[in-house]
Order: sequence, then C-alpha cells, then structure tokens
Amino acid sequence: MSAVEIDDLELPLRLPRGVDWQEYAACKGRLELFFGKVAERPQMRARREAKAQKLCDACVVRQPCRQFARDNREYGFWGGENDEQRTLTYNELASL
Repeated sequence: MSAVEIDDLELPLRLPRGVDWQEYAACKGRLELFFGKVAERPQMRARREAKAQKLCDACVVRQPCRQFARDNREYGFWGGENDEQRTLTYNELASL
C-alpha cells in the first residue's frame, strides 16, 4: 500500500478474529528500511531511519507496533522508534 492508501485506511476499533495488527502495517515488505546492515554508517542509518519514520508517521498501527517492540525488546525501527530510543524509554521507566 502507498502512503496515500494508508491515510485513507481506518483501523477498526476491534480487529477481526484471527487478524493481527501487522496485517495493517504500512511497512509490510519493507524490511530494508527498518533493519540496518552490519557496520552501517551513521549517515546512512540517519537517512534510512528518516525514510522509515515517514512511513511510520502515516501508519494506522503505529501505537500497537511501538508497544510490541517495547514489550518484546525488539531490535530495529518499530512504531517510529529505533532501539536507542526504546532503551531510553526503558531506563526512564526503571528510574521511576
């Protein structure tokens, strides 16, 4: 789906039984934007994550995606956050 199609898609209040939030993800099939290559240079990572962020910003399931990544301590760019940002979130919660 393109970003335009995602903007028009409304997430149902309750997903149909047997359908996960991943089925509605704008990033489906775009793994190269969300997981860096080994020894990726900082400038390349910044460009890759900026593109990923644009896709996340238009995604209707950004919140459950972000929560899934936080709950499972995932690697990569999920729900508009990279792993460093999630680590900061964990540290902030731990200090409360």
